[in-house]
Amino acid sequence: MSIRHGLLALLSSGPRYGYQLRVEFEASTGATWPLNIGQVYTTLSRLERDGLVEPVGADEQGRVVHTITEAGRAELARWFSTPVAQTDRPRDELAIKVAMAVAGGVDVAEVIHTQRMATMRALQELTRAKRAAAGGLAQRLVLDSLIFKAEAEQRWLDHCEAVSKEKNR
Repeated sequence: MSIRHGLLALLSSGPRYGYQLRVEFEASTGATWPLNIGQVYTTLSRLERDGLVEPVGADEQGRVVHTITEAGRAELARWFSTPVAQTDRPRDELAIKVAMAVAGGVDVAEVIHTQRMATMRALQELTRAKRAAAGGLAQRLVLDSLIFKAEAEQRWLDHCEAVSKEKNR
C-alpha cells in the first residue's frame, strides 16, 4: 500500500489535518507501518499538486485541513479496484538470502534456524498485539495478515530444511 492511497482513503471519509492522518493511518495499520509526520506533509503536498486533495481552510488551532477532490476519489476507486500483483511487491529478501546461502556454501541449516527463531518471536509478538488490539476491524485484519505471513514463512522454512536435508543425503 502506498502512503498516498492510504491518505486518500482516510480523507474519503472526511477532511483532516496532517497529524490526524498520521494517527489514523497508524491506528488502521495496527502500528505496523509507522509514519514520520514529514512523510504525511510531503505526501499531502504531492496530492495537492496532483489535484487529488485540496486545502479547505484551517482549524481553530491553525492546522491546514485537507479534503479529497473528485479526481482523488476517482484515483482511490481505481486503486481499490486494481488487484495487487505479485510483481508489484518488493523482493523477498529471505528467499534471496537462503538461495545465496545455498549458492555460497554457507551452512543453510544455521541460516534457516536463525530465521525460524526470529520468525517465531515475531509471530508471538503479533499474536500478543492482536489480543491487545482495540483498534477495530482494520487493525485486526492487518495483524491477521502479518500473522498468516509469519505462519507461511515458518512452513516455507520447514520446506527449505527438508529439501536441503534430502539434497545432503
